[in-house]
Amino acid sequence: MSAEASSGKASGGQLEERVDLSLETTQKIDQATSLLASALSSNNDPSAALNDALSLLMALEKRCRVGNDTPSLVRVCQASLRLCHDANNDVEALVATLKNLSSRRSQKSKAIAALVETCLPWIVSPDDMFTPLYVAPDTTASALRDRLVEELRSITDGKMYLEAERARLTRTIAIIYEGEGKVEEAADVLGEVHVETYGSLSKREKVEFILEQMRLTLMKKDYVRAHIVSNKVKRSTLEEEGMATLKVKFYTLLASYYKHDKNALELAKCYHAIYSTACVQAVEESEGENMGWKEALTNTIVFLCLSEYGNEVKDMMERVNVDIKLDKIVECNDTIKAFLKDEIIHYPLPHQTTLESIPSLSNTQDDSDLKSHWHTTFHTRIIQHNLRTTSIYYRQIHLSRLSQLLSLTPAETERHISQMVSFGSLYAKIDRPKDIVRFAKKRCEEEVLTDWAEDIKELLGLVEKTTYLIQKENMVQSH
Repeated sequence: MSAEASSGKASGGQLEERVDLSLETTQKIDQATSLLASALSSNNDPSAALNDALSLLMALEKRCRVGNDTPSLVRVCQASLRLCHDANNDVEALVATLKNLSSRRSQKSKAIAALVETCLPWIVSPDDMFTPLYVAPDTTASALRDRLVEELRSITDGKMYLEAERARLTRTIAIIYEGEGKVEEAADVLGEVHVETYGSLSKREKVEFILEQMRLTLMKKDYVRAHIVSNKVKRSTLEEEGMATLKVKFYTLLASYYKHDKNALELAKCYHAIYSTACVQAVEESEGENMGWKEALTNTIVFLCLSEYGNEVKDMMERVNVDIKLDKIVECNDTIKAFLKDEIIHYPLPHQTTLESIPSLSNTQDDSDLKSHWHTTFHTRIIQHNLRTTSIYYRQIHLSRLSQLLSLTPAETERHISQMVSFGSLYAKIDRPKDIVRFAKKRCEEEVLTDWAEDIKELLGLVEKTTYLIQKENMVQSH
């Protein structure tokens, strides 16, 4: 039987002619392998033997490619790369062969995919397929490894059937850059990949990639881009089973952005999302980078107290206040209840020092500016709470008396009232000559008359109902 067998052409040219070269492929691969093995066993320079073996396979590769024998073509490509790798790990020959085979005219996609898959185990860990294999830094081996990674990224560029491999190789080169201290280059190269559009990656792998983009972008201090990248993650995806660790990591990174933005409410939401995660609920105390529920709940309450008052903040405070675990954190329990009561809060709070010493109030241990900002904001929020409480019980009050209640000077009191009026969170008018602050709006005669009429109507209704009940009781007693 002949070594070559043709499948022929279908009428109308619907099928391409395919030549079966499987038997010859096996023979030529064995012959090429024997050439290199004999050179290595005799301790001779394998370069000449490698060139002869590659020449033998290159001729066969062309016949397989032109003859549309894809399975044999894949075997030839893989064998060529393995020969280069076995020849004392000749990376120069490996890169040249890889570039040559992948750029051949009308090269099959399966052959290119096989080239990439063959090289990946030589440069990345087989566990996750993106962590680079360790080599000594600043050596020839590391330079050749990096060169092979770059070549594989170049080959996979623009090929949809290799988008997953390109994403993983991009993570590999980003890890290498970060290890060399090139954080900006690592962030830039990782940001070039729009992994959210890739269909061949799982949800988990996509989220991991985006989180790595967020982390490097934050290290680069490009906070605008970090926020844009964070919007690529669907919050509903993080609630799925098996995504708990990624959820904690995502909200931890997002909290770093909001610390820079000094957005207390969003920080409270981030830490509450971390607190509600099952893996955090199972751990009471923090261990290293793993946050426990106590720290997460404490952070939630502190940043809620630091948030500007509104319906959303009030609602979140009420929901946190009914949590049974809150009783185990005395300082947080007392603080949240003080903010929910319509009573004057005396500054400083009994647990003020403890609350302001939590690590989450700064990005670094020496970030004194951010700590000072939160300290000032805490005092401001207490003053604003006291002003809202005062407006409930007083229609008008002397500014000097109000300043005494708030433990402030009249000038400071006036400044805080003006700020709250400007933000629309309080109605007040200050009469400086009379030293009076009015919290009630002056109503026109029609509004007063309408309210009076409503009150009279309500009163008459109560009188009528009371009279009916008295008559009913008399009738019952008479019988």
